[in-house]
Amino acid sequence: MGKKSVRENKNEYQLAREAQELTREAASELMEYVSDDRIEKIESGKSLPHPDEILLMAKAYKAPHLCNYFCSHECPIGQESVPQLEYKSLAEITLVMLSSLNTMEKYKDRLIEITSNGQVDEDQVEDFETIRANLEQISLMTQSLKLWVDKAIADGKMQY
Repeated sequence: MGKKSVRENKNEYQLAREAQELTREAASELMEYVSDDRIEKIESGKSLPHPDEILLMAKAYKAPHLCNYFCSHECPIGQESVPQLEYKSLAEITLVMLSSLNTMEKYKDRLIEITSNGQVDEDQVEDFETIRANLEQISLMTQSLKLWVDKAIADGKMQY
C-alpha cells in the first residue's frame, strides 16, 4: 500500500484521487495505461495531463468535474472559451435556472425587436448586453446541471 501524501499544495487531480482513497498504484490499475509514475508527474505539476488521461481520471476517480477543470484551466483553447463550473446542489441549479428563464421571458420581445433587422444598433447595446449576460447564466446552469447529473451517475445515485 502506498504512503499518504503530506504535500500541502495538492492539485485538483490529486485531490480527486485522494477523495476516492486511491493510491497512485490503485489509480493506475483503474486507468489501464496510465502508470503510477505518470500520475505522480501530473500531480506534482512536472507534466501536464493529456485529454485522454483526464477522461480516464474523471471516470476512475468518479470526478466528472476534472474534464471542466482541465479545459478551463490547462487547455489553451478551453481557457478562452470554457467557463469554470462550480459544483452546486440540484436545488441551487434549479432556482438559478428558473430565475434566469423568468428574466428571459421578460426580455423575449425586446430580443426580437433588437435582432429583427440583423444587427444591434447603438441604442440597443445596453439591453442586448443584459440579454446576453442572462443567456450566459442559463448556459452555465445548463452545464452545471449536466455536471450534477454526471456526478450522480458516477456515484451510483442515478442511472442513465
